[in-house]
This record gives sequence, structure tokens and C-alpha cells, in this order.
Amino acid sequence: MKISFVIPNRNNLKYFKWAYDSIRKNQGDHEVWICSANDASTDGTAEYYEQLAKDDPYFSYITNPGPDRIGHTILYDRIINELVRTDIAIIYHCDMYLCPGALDAIEKHMYHEASMEEKEEWCRHSTNHMECPMQFPNKKTIVSLTRIEPPLHPPGPEKILFDCGTEPEEFDEEKLLENIRLYNLDLGDHPEMLKIADKTNMTSEGVFAPWAFWVDDFKEVEGHDPLYAPQSKEDSDIFNKFYLNGVEFIQTWEGFVYHMTCRGSRRNTFDKAENIYNDSPEWLAQNKKSHNNFIRKWGHHVLHDKYMKPIVPNKYDIALIIDSKSTISSEHLMVLEPYFSTIYIPSEQFVQRLISDIQPTTSYNISDRIKTYFTSEDSDRPRHDIEVYLHPTCRNLQPLTMLPQILDQGHEEGEFDLEGFDLTVNRANNYLKIPNRV
Repeated sequence: MKISFVIPNRNNLKYFKWAYDSIRKNQGDHEVWICSANDASTDGTAEYYEQLAKDDPYFSYITNPGPDRIGHTILYDRIINELVRTDIAIIYHCDMYLCPGALDAIEKHMYHEASMEEKEEWCRHSTNHMECPMQFPNKKTIVSLTRIEPPLHPPGPEKILFDCGTEPEEFDEEKLLENIRLYNLDLGDHPEMLKIADKTNMTSEGVFAPWAFWVDDFKEVEGHDPLYAPQSKEDSDIFNKFYLNGVEFIQTWEGFVYHMTCRGSRRNTFDKAENIYNDSPEWLAQNKKSHNNFIRKWGHHVLHDKYMKPIVPNKYDIALIIDSKSTISSEHLMVLEPYFSTIYIPSEQFVQRLISDIQPTTSYNISDRIKTYFTSEDSDRPRHDIEVYLHPTCRNLQPLTMLPQILDQGHEEGEFDLEGFDLTVNRANNYLKIPNRV
């Protein structure tokens, strides 16, 4: 298999060296290209990359000279479009150690044994019948490796918590590989790792980094959306697009990475993070922006099942209409704004204050999303597919953030009196577009 690793790097040199060495050590007989981006790093990455490109013909990189970073949302796509020349690539993080056999596990699911029909079809279109391939690609397939992580985050059924170190200099490679060996041999439950892992199936459905994909499938959904630059939620967004475009998600439990987690920027102590246990203020602020932009685009917050397979409700045209007697605060309206196509407020001063507060956090035109009206029967106000009239005394706003899921359960056209608000369903059109950006 020919595969390209796509690895942005922002002040991650220590981790990149560790990841690079593991890839070269454990790539097996696969042809592996390592494609990276230096995102205005100040930790010696530029000099290291320059020398590495001379020493390794299968390493290439691009550079953002800075001083400001671009972020991995943009750089993933630049690497794929400018550097990747293989049909398969894998989104990879600097703080990941590639375990032996991982690429074999990916290849197992990216190709299938050629059937007689496929061979005959190939021969009909080829002049050299002696070169008929023995394997054919499984397009529209994404394969995620199983992450083994130190216990820095809560457990989940999609990963294995097993502490082999939280920094490259303390990484216990021997401990990790011995437990993977015992795991693969299924030798009882003595090692700590085996007590946690569920081996009832060798695959599950889910998607997260590192994820291997067909480059054509990536380009078909137009890659990552720059809406989320420099980072955060760009992965959930593209996973939704893949899901809508019919891609099959496979998590293999036969291929692993050891993942130190969050060292790209979120908890990179070389780059503004206080320690590896707390998120940096910069990341927290950007994550809030991306969270709200995700909701504006999709109509709901990030949803997935326990194995991290995306859940994508329909997207509706929903307007929130605030009663003139309502005492709802600007803070509550700032939380609700992303969930609605439009919010109508009976106070021009209130509208302008909200627009001024929200607009700096998004590329969406908030003036199109928050508007003034004077009465609920105002004939100049556009009518929406679904209209929510908030009662003046409404205190429970949580259902307003879950309307797509509520509507997906089936609501006929008409008027409905719900706790705290009235719901008018004029029509229930789904405005998701497949596969392009919504």
C-alpha cells in the first residue's frame, strides 16, 4: 500500500520527532510518504525539516513563515492538495506513536480481494492482461486506528486507557508493545490493557484521528471548511459531510497508535498551555467560536454515538420570535442565536447590541440572523418554515437547542403548545446539501 501521512506541526518538534521515528520504524513493507507543514514554529522545526528533507526522499513539507499561525484546519488541505501524491492518505497528529502492524490493518479494509467479475472487467479495458491487480479499492471507506492513551481524559468504548507515559522522554515502548502482543494473542485478562478493551468484534463504526481515507473521497466533499480556522470542530464537520456522502466508517481493533493527546495546541506547554492537564485559554476561546459556527452551519451541536459515529439530524429553517414582554437576557440570546435561522426581537437597541457582541466571533453575517419586529403579526416579517414563539415567562431554554432532534421524531404541520413556547410548523423541509458545504 502507498500512503501519505498528513501532519501539521506548530511548535511540536519534540513530538514530531517521536512520531516520525515510530512511522519509519513500524511502516512495514508499505510505501510511506510523510507530508508535513511547519506552522510558524519557533522551536527549531524549520531547521529540522530542512535537514530531514535532504536525508529522507519520502519526506516533504510546506512552511508558513508567520509570524501568525494558519492552523491545521487550513494546513490539512494545503498538505493534501500540494504535497500528497498517493491515492490514500491519513490524518495524523504529532503526538502519536504508530504501532507495528497498524498499516496492515488499514490496508485490510481499504482493499478487497479481486472477484472474477472485477478481473474480467479490468481485462476488457486493459491491453496488458498479465498485470491484472489481485486487489481492488474499497472507495468511500475511512479507517480509524484504535487509540491507546494515558488516563488524561475520561474512558470511552472507542479507545483504550493504558499509561505508557505522557511525554516522549518517558514513553515505555516495551510495556506498550508487550501488552499489544498479549492483546493480539488474546491471552486472558492479566495485562491492564486487556481488562479495558472489548474484543468481541475486531471492527466498530466510528471515526477520529488517525483516520485513513481515499484522497478522491476527501476532495469530493471539498475537504475541511475554513469556517473553523485555525482549529476545532473542523473534524466533526468533515465527518458529517463524509457521512452524508455515503462513506463507511471502520475502526479497526487490530491496528493501534499510542496517543499522548492534545499536544498540538490545546495542551502544548511549549505554546501557551500551562500544563498537559488544562486547556490553554487560546484553545478554549477558539473552541467556543468553532462550537457556535458548527451549530450555525448544521443546526445542532456535535452529535455522535458512543463509538464516535456521526449523528446528523435534518436541518430546518427555524425562527425564534421573542415576545415584547419577555425578560430573556442578552447572555441567553447569545447562547440561542446559533440554533436558529433568524431571531426576531422587538427592540432595535437590543438587536444592535447583540450584533455588535457576536459579529467579531464569526464570518456569518449576524445582521441576517438577528432582526427587529414590532408585533407578532407584523406583515413585513418573513414567514419561516418553523416558528417558535417564546413565552414571556419561559425559564427552560434547553428544548430550544434540541429542536432538530424533536422535529425529526415527526411533527405534522400545525400549531403546538409546548412548555414555555408555542411551535408553528408550516412545513418541515430538510436543507442539508450532499455532499458539499451546507
